Amino acid sequence: MNWQNILTVYLKELKDSLRDRRTLISMIVVPTLIMPIIMFGVGTIMTKIMKQAQSETVSVMILGAADSPGVVATLKADRKFRLVPESADYQQLISDKKVRVAVALPAGFEAGLKSGEVQTVSLYYYEGELKSGFGLKAVQDFFTSLKEKTIETRLADRGLPAAVIKPFVIRKQNVAPPEKVGGNAIGGFIPYLIIILCFTGAMYPAMDLTAGEKERGTMETLLCSPVHRINIVVGKFLMVLTASLTTVLLSIVSMGVSAAIGVMYFGGTATSQSATAAMVGKAAEGSSIPLIDPVGLIGVATLVLPVAVFFAAMLLAISLFAKSYKEAQSYISPLIVVVIMPAVIGMLPGVELNAKLALVPILNLSLVCKEMLSGVWHWPYIALIFGSSCLYAAIALGFAVKMFNREDVIFRA
Repeated sequence: MNWQNILTVYLKELKDSLRDRRTLISMIVVPTLIMPIIMFGVGTIMTKIMKQAQSETVSVMILGAADSPGVVATLKADRKFRLVPESADYQQLISDKKVRVAVALPAGFEAGLKSGEVQTVSLYYYEGELKSGFGLKAVQDFFTSLKEKTIETRLADRGLPAAVIKPFVIRKQNVAPPEKVGGNAIGGFIPYLIIILCFTGAMYPAMDLTAGEKERGTMETLLCSPVHRINIVVGKFLMVLTASLTTVLLSIVSMGVSAAIGVMYFGGTATSQSATAAMVGKAAEGSSIPLIDPVGLIGVATLVLPVAVFFAAMLLAISLFAKSYKEAQSYISPLIVVVIMPAVIGMLPGVELNAKLALVPILNLSLVCKEMLSGVWHWPYIALIFGSSCLYAAIALGFAVKMFNREDVIFRA
């Protein structure tokens, strides 16, 4: 290999790529803006929606309320609830989101509370619907409070203290540092995002430098130059790798800056306005901004390097088979699903890093990055993952060089 020729090809491809709008958007614009949009855009909107849903009065239908006027009056006096007239088609009304919750009181419910009879109160709601879920929680809290008051009244009637049914109190205390809490909360999402950006960052340059040149008729001109093909393919590969790594680097920097601004803006104990908390689906009230270990981000960037080499070489080789840019897109676009699946599996609860999973491409990166962002460093697994990723990258690069030396691939009709 002649590194001077490789550098010449690389600089030529870099100059051409910087003139391509699609490459600039995928390499610079998307990774720079995606994290602020997620954390301060989507997250803030989600939080506002959740707060609004929680603050709205809950429409409740009481079924069988005729002989329990006291309970109904207490429920009606609570400003969180709005009682609607009883209807036989309550299930349809809940499904149509016109009523959040229906409460079926058994016959003689209020009298049964005084006599000590065990009764069942049925709550009907729309599972999976946000407002109905909040309404269900509010109604459950109401009847839980009613149950406790009833128990206290029964104990008082018998001359017994309320402590009889409360022999001890449970107090929860978090012992994990903020970095580990943040790593567990969003540590699976960050590698997933980085893997996708690493792939998409290499995708458009790879297609443009192979199928795109075939379509423009410049591939033959390049091959006629007094430069060995291995130097040409390595120069093109380095350009694709540069695009991929630039995308990842910008996304990591954007992520770190966004997190720092979020902590400064919301404060270390920010509550419902925490976009990150909303992003991971936590409750809107009382949640703090999850922090991540900054050293873990450096570790993530290091382990992404062989994966970026693997993506760049693989996409370059696949794109080489296509006769046009559109055909290359049809080959590469389905691969996004193949890349996403292992990353999604790494986000699932209960999937832990072990020696076998450390050899699975993409999944191993997702799992180990989640650990590193939590401040946990499994050095044997990290070494195994880095080594296996380098091996896969070398195989992919060798395959790309081999394909570039095949005339039937380069000049495929």
